[in-house]
Amino acid sequence: MSIIVLGTVALDTVKTPFGKRTQMLGGSAVHFAMAARIFTKVNLVAVIGSDFPEKYITFLQKKGVVLSSLIKTTGETFKWTGEYRGDLNNAITLKTQLGVLADFKPIISQKQRKIKNVFLANIDPDIQRYFLGKIYSPSLVGLDSMNYWILNKRNSLIRLLKEVDIYVANEHEARDLSGESNLIKAASYLHSLGPRMVLIKKGEHGALFYDQKQIFCLPAYPTDKVIDPTGAGDTFAGGLMGYLARASKVSETIIKKAIAYGTVAASFNVEDFGVGRTSCLKRKDLLARLRRFRKYVLF
Repeated sequence: MSIIVLGTVALDTVKTPFGKRTQMLGGSAVHFAMAARIFTKVNLVAVIGSDFPEKYITFLQKKGVVLSSLIKTTGETFKWTGEYRGDLNNAITLKTQLGVLADFKPIISQKQRKIKNVFLANIDPDIQRYFLGKIYSPSLVGLDSMNYWILNKRNSLIRLLKEVDIYVANEHEARDLSGESNLIKAASYLHSLGPRMVLIKKGEHGALFYDQKQIFCLPAYPTDKVIDPTGAGDTFAGGLMGYLARASKVSETIIKKAIAYGTVAASFNVEDFGVGRTSCLKRKDLLARLRRFRKYVLF
């Protein structure tokens, strides 16, 4: 089973205590794809400008990502500049340049409209809803967002939540959207807005899952090598959704395993700048780290 992801392809400039990288390949759809491709074929839907390096297009193609719906148009590619200082859990945004993203309208083929597994990575919720309306009878829809859209397009995001199966948010977004400081109450409120499942990412403290049948937490994979956390949440979502697409069904056991794979994938992401680590990942790497993770979290 393949998956289609709508999101951003960006040129990121990132500074951390371990160095700085300028205009490297990034964006929510790219980080998602690097993890999801390990499990299934990934169709990427995004827009880039005329300044986007051809080497990055070649790179994505070599990783097996389907780019037939990656639109290249006149203008500048979406750019993000950020810095991590003492707390590597939180990025300081220094500059955001929307560029061609400001007028983006996704275009996909008839074949892609039949794909059953859909992930709406971080992007304007109006664009997400427009895109989802192009998909014929999806069986599994995941959604991510961010505080900017919660603040500026809250109503659009809430309407969209009625149409998705899994809502993935970090703890700050969950609190902002729900108005609840307690994460269990926040998850319950978000669940009441429509999604069958709610997954709250807690950075180095793991993840909280909530649906009508169960609530459980999974810790993060313990790592002492954190170089650049940019895209870790998108990588988590890629591992999660990629495994679910491969499994072709959702059960209590499968969702737990999918979250574990997402957690392990994210732990690789933070070990290098950009996609430096995740672009080299193979399934055997995930499996080896998952086996160690099980020893850490089980008695």
